[in-house]
Amino acid sequence: MADYQLKTQVEQLLAGLGTVFAGQQAVIEEVLIAMVAQGHVLLEGPPGVGKTTLVNTMAALTACEFRRIQFTPDLMPSDIIGANVFNFQTSEFTLKRGPIFTHFLLADEINRTPPKTQAALLEAMGEKQVTIDGAAFKLEPPFLVFATQNPIEHEGTYPLPEAQVDRFLLKVLVPYPERSDEKVILDMMQNGRPAAAMLEQIKPVLDKEQFLQLKQQADAVTVEDGILNYILDIVHATRQNHHLAVGGSPRASLSLLICSKALAALQGRAFVTPDDIKRVSFPVLRHRIILKPEAEIEGLAADTVVRLILDGIEVPR
Repeated sequence: MADYQLKTQVEQLLAGLGTVFAGQQAVIEEVLIAMVAQGHVLLEGPPGVGKTTLVNTMAALTACEFRRIQFTPDLMPSDIIGANVFNFQTSEFTLKRGPIFTHFLLADEINRTPPKTQAALLEAMGEKQVTIDGAAFKLEPPFLVFATQNPIEHEGTYPLPEAQVDRFLLKVLVPYPERSDEKVILDMMQNGRPAAAMLEQIKPVLDKEQFLQLKQQADAVTVEDGILNYILDIVHATRQNHHLAVGGSPRASLSLLICSKALAALQGRAFVTPDDIKRVSFPVLRHRIILKPEAEIEGLAADTVVRLILDGIEVPR
């Protein structure tokens, strides 16, 4: 019954999303996996492919608050988390909460701000709380960070620290849309239904409590011992691969488990298959492994190495 309910909820989300967002099925699936698993997402793609629209629409469909921060070189940590401001009328300090106090936070062009400001997200992403002047403030669930970065422009950017990159459950690559999907976008605009206007008409298909319950349904998915060993085989292979300087950590193993259960739940199954592990291996591992310089010179990419690793490991029966 729960599987049927989740499948129905996913269909409602996809139907609502289809009124605003065209194509990008693989991207949508990966974002849904992260939402069900309650994990943060790093979105990488060229400008103008709909990253902001996608996240904003998902927030509207789940009755969650959406806030966007444009990361710039002069952005300060207090601009994100907030600060205590002196009130001259009361002669007391009052807390002015920053935009991080939300449900869906879009950190736009996160690699354009210095590491000190990037680090302001670390505690929030890991502990679901922020500390302001020594006092801790819990963030209301759900709290999800969707950070974007542009893979083309590197001038004036600051690479994300490894500790922060590892906090992202998935790294989702957002390519240019297919020609047929881009035609749909043009038709929507021509017919007076641009994405911005359609977004204003979106009605939630889930409330916040129902959204939070999605993770509980995913947590109930069964995982056999053979699947757990398959996850370990993959992650340990990244640590021994001669193309890689850094392999996956235990957090990578946990992320493979969490995401494969979320994918199985999204597809209406109560068990995880090897194909689920293969499907989530790319977005889970691509930002956690670091290629050796000689591998990059050879033209290898992280996804290529993940594919080679998967091809070299026996699939459990």
